[in-house]
Amino acid sequence: MKVVLDSLLEGAQRARGTVVIIDVFRAFTTAAVAFSRGASRIYLVSEVEEALDLRRRGIAQLCMGEVGGVKPDGFNFGNSPFELSTAEVSGKVISQSTRAGTVGVVSATKADSLFVCSLVIASATAKAICEQNPDLVSIVAMGVGGHNRTDEDEQCALYLRNLLQGRKPSLCSVRDLVLSGESSIQFDDISQEQFHPVDREIALNINSYDFAIKVSTRDKFLVAEPVSL
Repeated sequence: MKVVLDSLLEGAQRARGTVVIIDVFRAFTTAAVAFSRGASRIYLVSEVEEALDLRRRGIAQLCMGEVGGVKPDGFNFGNSPFELSTAEVSGKVISQSTRAGTVGVVSATKADSLFVCSLVIASATAKAICEQNPDLVSIVAMGVGGHNRTDEDEQCALYLRNLLQGRKPSLCSVRDLVLSGESSIQFDDISQEQFHPVDREIALNINSYDFAIKVSTRDKFLVAEPVSL
């Protein structure tokens, strides 16, 4: 198994083989929490209007996501793991749009197989990929807006690569590196209410869920669903 690390929107566009799109703060931590609360599937789209349209058409029942970290008008939920941790989403279909994670998924058009990942599902993702035993795995850290690298996504990518190659990095070390990064600071800024401090706590509860999130194409839509192991 060859494992390639890449970053940002250009990396998603280049990625081949089994592709893993990473967004720790917060898209795919939020998605994992939604699935842990019983959501049935999540439609991943790049634009806010696409998410709203899926709800209008009855394909999805709820919308979640962000623009600039803020919940868009008309959305049921923001891009917040904390918000989803108490949400009534059991059996619901959700459409999700964010500026990095879901855009990366839509951009990964060369993928043979596609997963999304964050630290809370890293170990489960590695196990799911190892079961497939692909020749090539491309791990893409999306960063901020798909244009600027972030410590949390880069560290998650490195952590996942180590797991795939049979190593077991220190969870405390991974957590400490992320906490020292620039993106972590926003959760301590009381002027940015959209970044709840508990979002960071949830996102750094590494391997807290025992499922991976696989993305497939259904009626031309990209649909994420949990894969239990």
